[in-house]
Amino acid sequence: MPQIAKVAVSDATIHFDKLYSYLVPQELAEHIWPGSMVLVPFGAGSKPRMAVVLECGEETEPDPRLKTILDAAPEEARLTPDLIELVHFLRDRTFCTWFEAVKAMIPYGAQYQPARKDGRWVMQSRLSRTAEPVYTLVGELPQKPKPGPKQAAAVQALRDGPLSRKELAEQGISDATLKTLCEKGVLSVEQRDKLLDLFASIPFDPRPLELSPEQQAAYDALEPDLTARQPRAALLYGVTGSGKTAVFLKLIERTLELGRKALVLVPEISLTPQMIRRLKQMFGSRLAVQHSALNNTERLLQWRMIQSGKADIVVGTRSAVFAPLRDIGLIIIDEEQEHTYQSESAPRYSAHDVAKKRAAAEGALLVFASATPRTETYHAAQSGRLRLVTLTQRYGGRPLPTVDFIDMRAELAAGNPREVSGRLVQELKVNLQKGEQSILLLNRRGYRTVAMCSVCGHVIKCPNCSVPMVYHKPQQALMCHHCGHQVRPAPQRCPECGGKLNYSGFGTQRVEEELEQLLPGARILRMDQDSTGQKNSHEKMLAEFAAGQHDILLGTQMVAKGLDFEKVTLVGVLGIDSMLFGQGFRAFENVFSLVTQVIGRGGRAELPGRALIQTVVPEHPVLKLAAAQDYPAFYRQEIAFRKFSLYPPFCAFCVVGFTGKQEGAVCQAAFAFARILADLAAKQPEIPLRLLGPAPMNIGMLAGKYRYKLTIKCRNDAAFRALMRGALDEYAKQKLPAKATVALDFNSDGDM
Repeated sequence: MPQIAKVAVSDATIHFDKLYSYLVPQELAEHIWPGSMVLVPFGAGSKPRMAVVLECGEETEPDPRLKTILDAAPEEARLTPDLIELVHFLRDRTFCTWFEAVKAMIPYGAQYQPARKDGRWVMQSRLSRTAEPVYTLVGELPQKPKPGPKQAAAVQALRDGPLSRKELAEQGISDATLKTLCEKGVLSVEQRDKLLDLFASIPFDPRPLELSPEQQAAYDALEPDLTARQPRAALLYGVTGSGKTAVFLKLIERTLELGRKALVLVPEISLTPQMIRRLKQMFGSRLAVQHSALNNTERLLQWRMIQSGKADIVVGTRSAVFAPLRDIGLIIIDEEQEHTYQSESAPRYSAHDVAKKRAAAEGALLVFASATPRTETYHAAQSGRLRLVTLTQRYGGRPLPTVDFIDMRAELAAGNPREVSGRLVQELKVNLQKGEQSILLLNRRGYRTVAMCSVCGHVIKCPNCSVPMVYHKPQQALMCHHCGHQVRPAPQRCPECGGKLNYSGFGTQRVEEELEQLLPGARILRMDQDSTGQKNSHEKMLAEFAAGQHDILLGTQMVAKGLDFEKVTLVGVLGIDSMLFGQGFRAFENVFSLVTQVIGRGGRAELPGRALIQTVVPEHPVLKLAAAQDYPAFYRQEIAFRKFSLYPPFCAFCVVGFTGKQEGAVCQAAFAFARILADLAAKQPEIPLRLLGPAPMNIGMLAGKYRYKLTIKCRNDAAFRALMRGALDEYAKQKLPAKATVALDFNSDGDM
């Protein structure tokens, strides 16, 4: 009976993303199952496309028009049943295509592409150079003819076990020697995946964890949920420096004792080195990493290590939530408030939601951890949907840093035009004299942030994006931080009227230059997206700072959270006002979190800490609450605002984005979709929702495309998602995708 496979093809749009049926050829019948990656002929021209099999079955009389699958990937490339379930989950919840969900879970190196071989189309791995020859001793070295010293050395080296060609070459043994020994039957050779220990330099140095009474109480509260082998969730809320990581480590230790595995998520690549170091020292080499700073080979080998069951712990950024880890007992989301846990491209998922799904499937404990939890997470804990575990004291009884405000209006009135206040300079000098370290936060890269004409007021904007371009002094160029467009050299005259351009505003490059002038001899380390482009740069920079090679760490928000340095006693916050008055309903939450987190980097060891916040609004209540590290008071204020204005957690927030090359067409398409949705919603009045817009997005043009949005306050349940699918189907029937493509985001702060 003919076998039929239903597949989802790559490069589909949301409007024709459905399952297509194909005949399975006899020679592939034993190799194709749900989850298999296959190559299929697609469309009028039968062009080869990658696809994933989601259903298999048999039909007595299949449609004679069905095409036949061309090729299938090896069995180890098949998606496991739990990952197939996640594919369905992502497509249903994020409105991505089937294949976008698949690609989110599989690293680039494990993906396939069409290739022509011997006149037919086959699948070819995107990355093939992941194996190396490994030699094994299988016989004794014959004494006649008399073997040479290199042959004897090779045999001796291999008596303790197989070695790779690279390892043997390091001992002076050539390929010619190894080839001769293989021909004699003394050695055998096979291709194996490269063994990649990314953390070989970190010693395995397990030490008993010493928990404070409060940390022990937190662990004791969570441990029963860990051993229950049922889906459980908790919020570990603790002030900065309270020792949440030690509680994690104890939970991971218990998880491994139970024979289960742990997944640890961190929000930034800059936080992985410290977490990796602590995990490797305590638990050894059965640790794998998944994040974007790894090259394709490294990421593939780490992924295969996880897939083959050789990793007990996986640590990584957002995408690590898809790691093919089995029998997960514990999932930790550290600094759970961070926006980086939300994907900004398809599939637009939240790592929180995927982690909840995996914890439910595995019967695992999910722990959210933060000193400044998301309002929604803390509300869930207050409502009893999560267990709330609290750490109120810094580890060792150390006090929180003292905080002072510096009024930048007074600085300007006193004749100081610089971005760094006189008071902050004096405090930095004190730290330099004492041999102590300082961290300065400025969440803006570049040198000058605005180029404006002094005559007509024209601001130089990116031609592709409706945002001002930023001046970068090292490159002597204006750069767009969204699409990467550059104007080089930076212009001095206005392109509109020929008037003189004034460069104003400040970024990390400008502040670094000021500090070098004000503090000659100070060793300053700037850490932002421009300075961390090279491989392993985060780890190298943080290791240098920890070793005392720098006095001042100046950086964007990557320096604000999770880092732990004993000699840091001074923290300075610059340029926070632009965030304070930013758009989006999370603006105050983001400011409170960032200021609280960076203040908490100081005074984490024996030396007391202090913090200075530069602002033009020193009396602002959010800054005052952040300075006091009073999260409960901030939460009470924020939850009242959310309830009054109807924002999450009191509703779901869905942004429908429309993009296209013609602004008028995009606007028309957005209004047409709004009418379609309103008409469908009128027929189902039991579905609660509010429509706002359409309106241009905050950044109205990005990468040469105009952008509009429709904002929906709703309840994100199956009925609402069915309503949205109906609206999308009708949008496609009216051929509106030709005017504007559509994307949905349920994790937005008000824009996309």
